[in-house]
Amino acid sequence: MLDTWTIASAISLLLLLIQLSATAILLSRLLTGPSRHPPITPQNPTPELLGSVSVVIPTLNEVLRISPLLDGISKQSYEVREIIIVDSKSSDGTPDLIKAAQQKDPRFRLITDDPLPTGWVGRPWALHYGFLQTREASEWFLGMDADTQPSPGLVAGLVKTAEAQGYDLVSLSPQFILKYPGECWLQPALLMTLLYRFNPAGVNTEQSERVMANGQCYLCRRSVLAAVGGYTSASGSFCDDVTLARNIAASGYKVGFLDGAKVLKVRMYEGAMETWQQWGRSLDLKDASSSAQLWGDLWLLSSVQGLPLPVVLSYLLFSPLLKSSPAPLLLLLALNLFLLIIRFAMLFAIAPSYDRTQAKGGWLFWLSPLADPIAVLRIFLSALRTPREWRGRKYSAER
Repeated sequence: MLDTWTIASAISLLLLLIQLSATAILLSRLLTGPSRHPPITPQNPTPELLGSVSVVIPTLNEVLRISPLLDGISKQSYEVREIIIVDSKSSDGTPDLIKAAQQKDPRFRLITDDPLPTGWVGRPWALHYGFLQTREASEWFLGMDADTQPSPGLVAGLVKTAEAQGYDLVSLSPQFILKYPGECWLQPALLMTLLYRFNPAGVNTEQSERVMANGQCYLCRRSVLAAVGGYTSASGSFCDDVTLARNIAASGYKVGFLDGAKVLKVRMYEGAMETWQQWGRSLDLKDASSSAQLWGDLWLLSSVQGLPLPVVLSYLLFSPLLKSSPAPLLLLLALNLFLLIIRFAMLFAIAPSYDRTQAKGGWLFWLSPLADPIAVLRIFLSALRTPREWRGRKYSAER
């Protein structure tokens, strides 16, 4: 029979083989960080931007969180031609808020989208419907979510950056507003699953299938969006922003994903449970990825984010049972301690992406690496299931 020492050595070798190549991939991505495009900053509009942007905002029962967006988008200057709110028959008073905003700013226009066509998910359908209502004179289409809080100068800064860098589509990573202890601990771990899989915001990729995007603030040339048929290529996707961005990149257009923490805040979900349920079900990005890419990403996350803490804790628990630690086990321990050091160091890199000024238990942000195994488990659960309900709408398996 194999003794405990031999079994520990064999398991350690196997885990080393699994983790070493994943660690090399992670390091190659993290090392691109210093060369990334600087964060977007607020800018004042200039005359050539007059009426160049049509804003489209999809809504469905957003009365409790849309007011900061209505106020912030109204403070954008003359570069915004129109602000189209596409409401999907809200029953909570959302249309009344928008009508009140319309009295103060005539750029607001409230429309109700047609019934959801077969095969469409609600969000891309509302955005597509709104795109069809935008004026052709606008050069840019800007999709924004109801939970965003734009700063004055956001739109001008975004358009000027897109034009200076030659982007056909550019989206922003926001600053997340945290309020409750559970989300302070869990949300950064879920965000890290994205940072480990893709280049940092501000670093371009030449591979269309690795493009990242965020539909909360999504600027695209109107002509480009028209050329690809609006949102039709992402009609059935629960991560329509990434799906559409990758399709646009594959068509030969330049796509960027930039740091918007200085111009855009977002309050996504209330508490850890809602964050787990709502954000977790789309973080796998399976609707925008091939099966090989999806499982490759799951292997990477398991290796560099999910395993380090359990491996180190297991060593501390079981190593006293061994008379001596085999060399492979010591190497495995060193590798996983190294990965944990990287993970804790990443907290300083992502700290500007969080507004914790209103948070209760904000200090739990610094312990979020302890939630990594749970976050990786959430990605696995999401990858194995197809959503059947989203924002109060139910979908069939065929959709």
